[in-house]
Amino acid sequence: MDKIGLPRSLFYYYHGDIWKTFFSKLNIPYIISPNTNKEIMDRGLKVSNDEMCLALKNYLGHIDYLKDKCDYILIPRICNYKVNNQACTNFWAAYDIVNNLFDINILNYNIDLEKGESLKKGLYKIGRKLNKKPLEIRKAYKKAIYEYNLIKKKNTQINLNKLNSKKTKILIVSHPYNTYDSIIGSDIIKYLTNEGAEVIYSDKFDAEKTNKLSGKLSKNLYFKYSKESIGSIIYAMDKIDGIIFISSFPCAPDSLVNELVMRKIKKPHINIIIDNNSSFTGIETRLESFLDVLRGNIHV
Repeated sequence: MDKIGLPRSLFYYYHGDIWKTFFSKLNIPYIISPNTNKEIMDRGLKVSNDEMCLALKNYLGHIDYLKDKCDYILIPRICNYKVNNQACTNFWAAYDIVNNLFDINILNYNIDLEKGESLKKGLYKIGRKLNKKPLEIRKAYKKAIYEYNLIKKKNTQINLNKLNSKKTKILIVSHPYNTYDSIIGSDIIKYLTNEGAEVIYSDKFDAEKTNKLSGKLSKNLYFKYSKESIGSIIYAMDKIDGIIFISSFPCAPDSLVNELVMRKIKKPHINIIIDNNSSFTGIETRLESFLDVLRGNIHV
C-alpha cells in the first residue's frame, strides 16, 4: 500500500492534525519527518537559494529527508481564504518549487476560496486518487475535522486560561511553523518556560476574532495569518506583560507587519529574527534582559 510522507514544517502546523486522522481513518500509512535538526536544515540549505526564508529552507530539508522513504509526499498550495485573506507567496509557490527541485510523486490540493477550491474538496480528491470509496472518504474527512476542532477548542481554552496567570505573561507573536519548529522557536519557548514565564501563543486564540481585531492595528493588511497574529495583541493586550515577535529571516510579510505593529504598541516587546547562522547564546542574553525589564529588575 502507498505510504504518504508528511513534512513536519510550514503547512503541517496548520493541517497536520487533520492529515493524520484523515489518512489513519482511510487505513493509509504515512510517515512524518522528524523535528527539524541540523541535518534537515543543511539538506534544505543545499537545495534552496538565499532569498528563501529559513522556514521555507527547512521545509525543503524535510522534503529531502522524506524523498526516498515514501511513495508520495503531501504538498498543498494555499492561495487565499477569500478577499483580504491571502496566504504568504511561499504557500502559493511551495508545490512548484518542490516539483522543480525534486523527482518525487506529489499529492496536492489547493485552497483558493475565491475559485471555490477548499480543503474538503482537496482531501476528497486525494482520497479518490488513492482508490478509496466516496463513503470512506466522507467519514474520514468528517472524523478528521471533528477531532481537529476538539484539539483546537482545548488549546484555545488553555491559552485563554493562561491570561489569568500570576506569572510574568509573554505573548509570542509568530507563525506556528516558526514558534514550534525545533530550530527556530522551540528553544525560546523552553527558555521562557524554564525561567518561570507564562507563554501565551498568538495562534491559539479564536482566529476569526483575532483576524477582525487586527483592523485596529492595520486596516489595509491582507495576509490572513499575519492578521490573526497581530490581532492576538489587541485581544490579550490588557492581560500580558510583554510581547516577543519571532520570525525567520528574510520573511517579507513579517518584516513589514512586525515593524508596523511595533511602532504602534506601547507594551514592552522585542523582535527576534532567526536565520541559519543564529546562535541561541545571543538570543538567551536578550531574553534574560527582557525578563528582567518586565519583572522590574532593570529600569529603562
